[in-house]
Amino acid sequence: MSGICGIFDLRGNAVDSTVFGAMLGGMERRGPDGRHVTIDGSIALGHALLATTPESLSERLPLAHAPTGCTITADARLDNRDELIATLELRGTSKVTGDGELILRAFLKWGRSCVDHLLGDFAFAVWDPRDETLFCARDLIGMRQLIFHHEPEKLFAFASEPESILRHPDIPRIINEARIADYLEDLEAHDLTSTFFRGLQRLPPAHALSVRNGALRIWQYGTLRPQPTLRLPSDEAYAEAFRSVFADAVSARLRSPDAVGSMLSGGMDSGSVTAMAARILSAAGQPPLQTYSAIGTDSHCQETQTIKAAQTMAHIEPHSISIEEMDEFGDEIATLIEEAAEPFDGHMTLVYAVYLRAQKAGRKVVLDAVGGDTTLGTQDMINWQLRKGNVAQAWKEAFGEKRFWGHPDSAWSKLWRGAGQAFVPRSLRKVRRNLLRKTSNLHRETASILVPDFAAEIELAKRKESNAAHVMIPSGDGPQDRARRILHPYVTVARERYDRVASALAIEPRDPFLDRRVMEFCLSLPADQLQKDGWPKMILRRTMREMLPDEVRWRTGKEHLGWDFTKALWQGRSGKSERKPPIELESYVRKRLLNNVNLQTSGDDEVAEMLMIQYLANWLSAQERVDVQKG
Repeated sequence: MSGICGIFDLRGNAVDSTVFGAMLGGMERRGPDGRHVTIDGSIALGHALLATTPESLSERLPLAHAPTGCTITADARLDNRDELIATLELRGTSKVTGDGELILRAFLKWGRSCVDHLLGDFAFAVWDPRDETLFCARDLIGMRQLIFHHEPEKLFAFASEPESILRHPDIPRIINEARIADYLEDLEAHDLTSTFFRGLQRLPPAHALSVRNGALRIWQYGTLRPQPTLRLPSDEAYAEAFRSVFADAVSARLRSPDAVGSMLSGGMDSGSVTAMAARILSAAGQPPLQTYSAIGTDSHCQETQTIKAAQTMAHIEPHSISIEEMDEFGDEIATLIEEAAEPFDGHMTLVYAVYLRAQKAGRKVVLDAVGGDTTLGTQDMINWQLRKGNVAQAWKEAFGEKRFWGHPDSAWSKLWRGAGQAFVPRSLRKVRRNLLRKTSNLHRETASILVPDFAAEIELAKRKESNAAHVMIPSGDGPQDRARRILHPYVTVARERYDRVASALAIEPRDPFLDRRVMEFCLSLPADQLQKDGWPKMILRRTMREMLPDEVRWRTGKEHLGWDFTKALWQGRSGKSERKPPIELESYVRKRLLNNVNLQTSGDDEVAEMLMIQYLANWLSAQERVDVQKG
């Protein structure tokens, strides 16, 4: 995961090399293995390298194609290299072809439709002097970030991070207060374009843009393709088919010049990624996989127990960071949080801790399984079985879901609600949902922590309503509904958080569950391969038989230690961290919430609220020459 940046002066002025050097310098932590620039009159492209593929050791970006002058800078890892090399007729050359060059060659062959031929994680920009056009694109999920600024007829600038763009003297640092409201009101996925700064936007995933003759054009180039339902003779046949696709996705993410690490929680998703990666490495005669886990101190904690069970898997070398070690690493983690690129990243204490342990062990690539819940998720199975007339199986789903999640509701009540979903006309359900949403929004408006004038100014009620529509999880079982669940906005914002947190420690995260081949395979599965008898991710449980310990494979619930790590960090630093929030917060947050909270004696809700405000305070304090404008 490298860093990229660029300037296109739309007035035709030559780019100032000092200014551009400052922009590239803003990504030093993201790309510590070398920085290079190409400046040609009004266009400048930069690259800050994190060498995470074998080819990146010899490829120097930005890279120009001499016959055409087309030049690329890219933050990319391609998973279909062999296919592209064959199609682009690059076989037989002794020269090592990097992923950036492959994208450039694809652009030269297919133009802007080159993105349709790329498999992997990427954000890139190509300058084409033949028609003086800058072309940029971002991958299907948004594993890599691309932020841009456009002032029509004057300037276009882009980078992997907002801070890089804001180093340009002609781009003002103006806080987008609506995004502050998104943070304080849990509206992170309200849209996939806005940033904390006015004039800076995120390019959404699966989108491309072009800048030509001073005009900016943005379009969506793709999405998950609907798949015909896969019909196989047995559960084992489905598991074997999934195993093949999943192995390819994991194998592609092991491509690295150095040893790869893997996050290992007590859940089945990260355990499955780890087990598959360890098997692939073992078969190739490679050293054991290094794993990194965050564990608690309570011997009865289910998460800690299942992590320890997972750490017994073959061909891994486990490493842990425990809550007790927060005293040792607390200062470093607290500093990372205080310097977080966005306030949303403040609560990622456990993730910071795991990445810090991996970085200290020399890892540049760490596997994770963030996308497991969405890729392997399914619709309401009680509803689905009832609509098919399978009342007995619907009961098994209701009873099984209660067992798995430990819901207080009875299985009968779950079955009754499922019947309402299955048999009440959709039009009536929509009316009821809209009424409930309005009632909920009214309640949340009165309970808002925002100052009333600020809430009115940014039209909080409307913002909440549009957010509810954007993040609504479709309940249908059609191909489009299933694809929308997999590509849910929550996935993108989660991946963006992991990108920011990992890049602060010069680590590249890789997620096999968000491989397009895995996602499209899961789109083809009958729903009962994804959940059966209340057990979610059933196909993965079958696939991991004899690879994953049963304590992990048949674990119920989803206990997590994230909050425990956060409390341990700040309780251990209570004397250092309880600073009064800056005066600017009085414009946003009700005054009663700005008083310090005792981390040792206050309840979890109070502490969580206080920390949320403190993360915002840290971020605001870090902004230099901040010019807050209303509206």
